[in-house]
Amino acid sequence: MTVLILQARLDSVRLPRKCLLPLGGRPLLFRAMEVLATVNCDIKVLACPDDCVEPFGPLAKEAGFETVSGPKDDVLARYCNVIRKFSADRIIRATGDNPFVFSDAAEFLNQEACGLGADYSGYTGLPYGAGVESVNAAALLRAEREAASVYERENVCPYLYGHPELFRLHRPMAPLNWQGFDMRVTVDTQEDYQRAQKLFEAVKDYPPKERGRGEVIIEMYKKLESRN
Repeated sequence: MTVLILQARLDSVRLPRKCLLPLGGRPLLFRAMEVLATVNCDIKVLACPDDCVEPFGPLAKEAGFETVSGPKDDVLARYCNVIRKFSADRIIRATGDNPFVFSDAAEFLNQEACGLGADYSGYTGLPYGAGVESVNAAALLRAEREAASVYERENVCPYLYGHPELFRLHRPMAPLNWQGFDMRVTVDTQEDYQRAQKLFEAVKDYPPKERGRGEVIIEMYKKLESRN
């Protein structure tokens, strides 16, 4: 059972309530779910703090996601709640502030990770905000039992890649067609949001499956940058 888990919250410090900011007429979080809904997996879940169920729940349902709530600051526990609820074997981890996530790269990475039996997998070299992580569920449950620092619990996977002696790690360079070292497609600041609005305007006529193709996003990003 492979479960895609998208984490999201409302109380971002740098750009408050960013997940509900409009992007092409719909909340930014919904745009991320639209693309991730095209990823091949068994079930898709929005994992959010308890106080976000009311604003996020209807969006998740519309996008075909289940909603599971949990602790606001212990995001690792939130993920493990989902693992236990759905008896997951493998997790694809994504975040709600990345509306231009590469769904094709996500599928390819997860297939690689499964084939290698990796506990943790993540590409390097992707545009910032384009990637996901593929994680063995049993490894994440171990991290929940053993991870002690606030950083490890807020960021979900650092305990895994911080202990290469305990876990099998797969952190390859992304294929050339998905590389974008100097590109930023996440939304964390007002400047990011303004860039995202322009980028979405450039790809709005593509269906979500095409909007999730890394080559499409990279091409449009480069065109926008060349005009500046």
